[in-house]
Amino acid sequence: MLISSLYFDISIFQYYIRIFRIKNSIVMIDYIQGQPVEVTPTYAVVDCNGLGYEINITLLDYPRISNERVKLYIHESIREDAHVLFGFLERRSRELFRLLIGVSGVGPNTARLILSALTCQQLEAAIVNGEDKLLKGVKGIGGKTAQRIIVDLKDKIKPGDASLIIETHASESYDDALAALVMLGFAAPQCRKVLQKIFATKPDTTTEEAIKQSLTML
Repeated sequence: MLISSLYFDISIFQYYIRIFRIKNSIVMIDYIQGQPVEVTPTYAVVDCNGLGYEINITLLDYPRISNERVKLYIHESIREDAHVLFGFLERRSRELFRLLIGVSGVGPNTARLILSALTCQQLEAAIVNGEDKLLKGVKGIGGKTAQRIIVDLKDKIKPGDASLIIETHASESYDDALAALVMLGFAAPQCRKVLQKIFATKPDTTTEEAIKQSLTML
């Protein structure tokens, strides 16, 4: 799709963005907090006000989930045949998960496998230091995929303290820009990659600025 010029009135467009986000489940659930009724190494069922949510979890989070109330930060994977929830005890883990699935060849299950084998600190250090051997140690991750993860995500991690740049996904401007671009017909994975670059460079980018820049990069 080639769009040479497009102008937005964000004050009017905002309303339609929010409706679209709800209808298409781009951003529906931020977290689920409730009582675990079943916990396995791969998923947990959490009772939240009488509704039981089956949530895929990582092996590293599994031993930290007890019978007490739990709060899991959610990523929704929407497919034609399934609506799958992935949950994480820390926002940092969810943001790394989202960055990983933005890499070509890395799907949600592979990303969860990586975060089941490596802590956030280990994964971030491996990316910053270019340690592909550590990534290749994860089952199913080959040399090409490991290198692609390092190349694509190295700029998303601050070299000084290996701290994840979480503002990329946390800002409302990012979410609204993503919703608008998908509504225009662009594929969500490509939109996420472009928006990650834009917000990594300038975290306070407005929705309108993000959309206009994205249209020149998609």
